[in-house]
Amino acid sequence: MPQVVASTWVPVSPAVAFAVSQTTGDVRLSWDPFIRHQELLDAKRPGKGVRTLTRARVGPSMVSRYVSYRPPSSVGMTMETGPWFFASFGGGWRFTPEVRGGVDGTLAVWKYTYAIKPALLAPVAEPIGQQVLGREIRARIAAFARACEDPAVLDAALGPEA
Repeated sequence: MPQVVASTWVPVSPAVAFAVSQTTGDVRLSWDPFIRHQELLDAKRPGKGVRTLTRARVGPSMVSRYVSYRPPSSVGMTMETGPWFFASFGGGWRFTPEVRGGVDGTLAVWKYTYAIKPALLAPVAEPIGQQVLGREIRARIAAFARACEDPAVLDAALGPEA
């Protein structure tokens, strides 16, 4: 199955990076260029087993389920329903402590795996998917990196404990 991987380094701890990545509502919309709408369907907070409805900025919608939720190190999801052209779709985000230039921070790596249907279209559709999805994910993780330095996003992500 094809994969799209993007990574970035941010000058915050894995706990903070993870918290930013899991923001919801208006805060999420303020930084995440991929989504037009997103809502949790089964809970008020993200967590293992919780389903999410996401409408992409470019149109398609997907209901996904958190299959793992391990703050502050990783989160994973899999598609339950989505665009007709995906036979399967899943993603995982990892947050690993990393020092760069003497600054403590986090390496964020986001990986998505997918399969195209019908399989007959895969030889043509997969390279297109690599380009389109790759561009979207690189833009999304770059926006995440900016959000990790935005005081308003950080305040919202960390809540009253900050």
